Amino acid sequence: MSDTLHWSDTRAEIHKIVVGPFENNVFVLRCRETGEAVLLDAANEHEKLLALCERLNVGRVLETHGHWDHIQAVPAVREAGYRVAVTAEDAGMLDSYDDLLEDESVIEVGRLRLHTLLTPGHTPGSMCFALEGAPLLFSGDTLFPGGVGNTENGGDFPTLITSVEDRLFAAFDGDTLVLPGHGDDTTIGTERPHLQEWIDRKW
Repeated sequence: MSDTLHWSDTRAEIHKIVVGPFENNVFVLRCRETGEAVLLDAANEHEKLLALCERLNVGRVLETHGHWDHIQAVPAVREAGYRVAVTAEDAGMLDSYDDLLEDESVIEVGRLRLHTLLTPGHTPGSMCFALEGAPLLFSGDTLFPGGVGNTENGGDFPTLITSVEDRLFAAFDGDTLVLPGHGDDTTIGTERPHLQEWIDRKW
């Protein structure tokens, strides 16, 4: 599958490609004014991702978390000269990386400002990214349509629920578009009313 222009406004555009056996979503956020871009999650099929990076002028790679299905292409993109950033809590899951992502910091992508939000639970260092001035949230595997991410591989369900409740549902407007690590988009407003159901079913 080739990438598609998934979303755009006057300032930003988001390209999406689905790769690998787990159908990981990989997003490129690009500043329309300067042409600078970042790639979120070097998941798999590195040839496709490197072609995407070259075509869209990607400068660096940001990882939402360290699970293996989200990092398969990291060695190849680093070898090609792209810097890869991950949280300190998940850094040990990668064979190699370049930079550490910190909570509540700002990553400048051309004229765009991408805010980091540490949302532990799916992994200890799972991170979401919110685009300043636009109703957009890259949620990794923290939040999906119909529930939170699984906590079977080093996660913690109560921690994840707290992250979603306090850092996502309480912080973002209902019309905020959620772009997850797998599957379709959703919105904060669609998912927020169902939090108690997820707590009751324990997944």
